[in-house]
Amino acid sequence: MRLNASAPPRRTTPSLLLAVLGAVLLLIGGLLVLAPDRAAAADPLLSRGKPATSSSVEDTGYEPARAFDGDPATRWASAEGSDPEWLSVDLGAPASVSRVRLKWEAAYAKTYRVEISADGTSWTPLATESAGNGGTDDWTGLSGKGRHVRVLGTTRGTPYGYSLYEVEVYGTPDGTTPTTPPPTTPPPTGAFTVVAAGDIAAECTASSSSCAHPKTAAQAQRINPAFYLTMGDNQYDDARLSDYRNYYDKSWGAFKAKTRPVPGNHETYDPAGPLAGYKSYFGAIAYPQGKPYYSYDQGNWHFVALDSNSFDDPAQIQWLKDDLARNAKGCVAAYFHHPLYSSGGHGNDPVSKPVWKILYAAKADLVLNGHDHHYERFAPQDPDGRATADGIVEIVGGMGGAEPYPIEDVQPNSQKRISGPYGVLKLDFTDTTYTWQYVGTDGQVKDAGPTYRCH
Repeated sequence: MRLNASAPPRRTTPSLLLAVLGAVLLLIGGLLVLAPDRAAAADPLLSRGKPATSSSVEDTGYEPARAFDGDPATRWASAEGSDPEWLSVDLGAPASVSRVRLKWEAAYAKTYRVEISADGTSWTPLATESAGNGGTDDWTGLSGKGRHVRVLGTTRGTPYGYSLYEVEVYGTPDGTTPTTPPPTTPPPTGAFTVVAAGDIAAECTASSSSCAHPKTAAQAQRINPAFYLTMGDNQYDDARLSDYRNYYDKSWGAFKAKTRPVPGNHETYDPAGPLAGYKSYFGAIAYPQGKPYYSYDQGNWHFVALDSNSFDDPAQIQWLKDDLARNAKGCVAAYFHHPLYSSGGHGNDPVSKPVWKILYAAKADLVLNGHDHHYERFAPQDPDGRATADGIVEIVGGMGGAEPYPIEDVQPNSQKRISGPYGVLKLDFTDTTYTWQYVGTDGQVKDAGPTYRCH
């Protein structure tokens, strides 16, 4: 057990237990007799049940909230094989933190820091471990003020990831006495679900067992979200109106009225003119504001749908700046076809970088893309690809039905990549958070993202 932030780990072995048991009991009894008020004034637990986020999640059932639920059988686990990884909790209000107790699973940290932050962006160390050996680490005698506390693992103690059964943060909320219960955070409100995919309708129908887009459509419809997003290349190969009617309409067309699409590069190949078939098929659904780019609100979220085929169009760029300046919602998501970062065959697409800069300046939270035919999620990063807590989370979701592309060049900050199984993104939003799952056509969750709080 750590007695203060600089003391090394200590373990009590069974051979010592009987020798010290009597002395410990006498000492505890004496303390309770001589200083009952001091025992009663122990700092309260602040972190139980509070909103949590992490750099990654190994799989469904290992979400960050599991480390703050008080259940010794549940745990958070990061993705395997990468450093650094972090787990963070929002205490709900500024507090003076005096103690942090960590209960490690077998996948422990050899080196890590316990840090505190007022805003969840700039972090100050509370305690530093350089020779971790797992088990329970109890950091006492800490002195730090802030609202957010995180454990930042910098070196794994095993070949796996990082995993914590429980993280307990103790202290006193600012402006209260030690015996005052900490303020409670109301549960998130405004919850809704969205299904998203890109690169969808190959020229085939359900009569062919190898045709994927009817299967992704069936899974999307089973989820029954508030609405659907498409991230471009909705119809192959030239996106003619006749192709939309023959293929897309027979699968994803079942929920066309609830779909909010954007075009991809294949929509520009129509011999009748760029986006001609796309516009004729979707009509006002894709052009609600008279252009192939538009925005709308749901709950506390502002969604921006963009045409990345024309990011060189000054009119669209100015519209985006004006739209974000008018936005009054607390969370922002954008979606368009060409990803700035991708580990797939197309790779990074610099055409999207100016748009990323605008979105980053507006504190956007989430960007959804297609183009590369695989699933991939990235840690929060800035437009220059630097990992940062206030960055944008990017998800590539191009597995809606077109032939998969292999992973070719893994990019920095890429946390998970899946190529082969077709599926859809199931995105869950509240007024302050978002998370998602990649759901295969077999209904199985292939990957689950962390729960992030809006900037």
